[in-house]
Amino acid sequence: MEQTQSKLWRTVKWYFNALPDKEDEAQTIEQISSGVVFNGANLWVLILAIFIASLGLNVNSTAVIIGAMLISPLMGPIIGMGLAVGISDLDLLKRSAKNYLVATVISVLTAAIYFSLSPITEARSELLARTSPTLYDVLIALFGGAAGILALATKGKGNVLPGVAIATALMPPLCTAGYGLAVGQASFFFGAIYLFFINTVFIALATYVGVRMMHFRSRQFVEAARLKKVRMYIMLITVATLLPATYMTVQIIKDSIRDNNTNSFVKNELSVKGAQILSQSRDDAKQV
Repeated sequence: MEQTQSKLWRTVKWYFNALPDKEDEAQTIEQISSGVVFNGANLWVLILAIFIASLGLNVNSTAVIIGAMLISPLMGPIIGMGLAVGISDLDLLKRSAKNYLVATVISVLTAAIYFSLSPITEARSELLARTSPTLYDVLIALFGGAAGILALATKGKGNVLPGVAIATALMPPLCTAGYGLAVGQASFFFGAIYLFFINTVFIALATYVGVRMMHFRSRQFVEAARLKKVRMYIMLITVATLLPATYMTVQIIKDSIRDNNTNSFVKNELSVKGAQILSQSRDDAKQV
């Protein structure tokens, strides 16, 4: 029996073990490190991608938004931060964080300029979808980040990275935040920035976990106390990021349950032969 279980475990491990596909570690680190910088052509590509995404949100075009996400270089510094923590490279962490902040500010300002000049000021469905993040967005960012670092660290990359860029959707929230600034809607700005921050934290977290699982070597010369403090801050930020999303998800689930109960009540108790209910609403005001 024990021999059978051992053989089964070896078989499962052989199927799921990604380490044999691991790319040259130094090459992977160099590739990720080179993608964290925003200057010159890389910065112009970011600005153009923001304009394209803003246009897509403005005219409610999913195809245009997807195109913008595919050409955006925003993923670079986020994966760089996760890698930096994973290999204990505080210099890379500083560079990644600095360029991440630069890219974020430039993106939001670019989108705000576009929406200030655009004659279309109505918030459509593609834009509204980026203002109320939930735990589902956390899971998308987590799984997307895991797929991204796995693709970067192994030989068989395929079409993983473009798929990750589309799934995690970094550009639309920044454009929505710019829209909120342009039209003076604080709820749009903060909701979209929060969604972007969720994507940032959990893509970086998934990258960190992936780097550790792929056994990347840590830097030898690093202050242990300083590194411990950085990791503690990261844990606190992760927990703090989860709390509002958890609250909003619980509210959405409660609303969904109430809607289902209302529909069931209307269907079972108020149905009259030959009559049709054209509309219905629910009053959730508490009775005193």
